[in-house]
Amino acid sequence: MNQPDLGLKVTELRQTKGFTQEHLAEQCEVSPRTIQRIESGEVDPRAYTLQCLGKALEFDFMQDSTSNENLWLAALHLSSIFCILVVPIVIWSWQKNRSYKIEKQGRVVLNFQITVTLMLFAALFLLMLVPVVLAFIGDAGVNAMEGSPIFMLFVMCTPMPLILIGLFCTYQGVINAMRALSDKPVHYPLAIPFVK
Repeated sequence: MNQPDLGLKVTELRQTKGFTQEHLAEQCEVSPRTIQRIESGEVDPRAYTLQCLGKALEFDFMQDSTSNENLWLAALHLSSIFCILVVPIVIWSWQKNRSYKIEKQGRVVLNFQITVTLMLFAALFLLMLVPVVLAFIGDAGVNAMEGSPIFMLFVMCTPMPLILIGLFCTYQGVINAMRALSDKPVHYPLAIPFVK
């Protein structure tokens, strides 16, 4: 892990554990100024300091995850195409401690996937209302409307929300995978922040 991601990860882990910079410095046998400089991204710590930080914060900073990081980022974002929530959960849970980017972008993908899943359930619910509406109209009403262009348009547009959601997920998955691999910020519109 390289700077500035390393500094951000150290800060996040330190705060999660409730450590002050001074407390972390004591555990790593370095000065508080060294911790400040690492967290701000000013310096790359020596291997020994990195090992001490890893031990104190229970995180493996020494593992070189950048070789597979792009593969996992692409898989994470492209999983949006299939609208299956299990895939990003598994990737994020398994890889989040190995890469700051995967941890951060995984949350964004999960929020998007949860939002899309809720949208799919809403669309399916509306789709299930169609037979109820047709039953309410009755056979005579359906037979009378059967040849009308409005009825035909209604029948053709019924699955449209599902198709649009699928196209939207495919577009967002591909675009954000390319952005992640180019080190550009990813963005999923309409995502509700469930996972923080």
